[in-house]
Amino acid sequence: MKALKPSMKENKRYLLIKGANIRSEVEKSVLSFIGVLGMSKASLAFIKTSSNYAIISVNRGSLNHVRASLAAWPKELRIERVSGTLKGLGKK
Repeated sequence: MKALKPSMKENKRYLLIKGANIRSEVEKSVLSFIGVLGMSKASLAFIKTSSNYAIISVNRGSLNHVRASLAAWPKELRIERVSGTLKGLGKK
């Protein structure tokens, strides 16, 4: 199978999120705000998780929907940084 051209690949954005019980809270907030179809279009994936922070990747087109769902969630979830690369998240 041939590799995809760069123009055909999905453009991702990486979010650094801080809060408590992050994995389940992020999934619940995105699922309740944009639904199952929106969550699949966002291609939400957890890259790295810890007790108080997580790095997730989302599709570039769904970035605003994911940010809005995290902002509307009643529990405390803060988006610290958004970057186009994983290396860019650690630069500050």
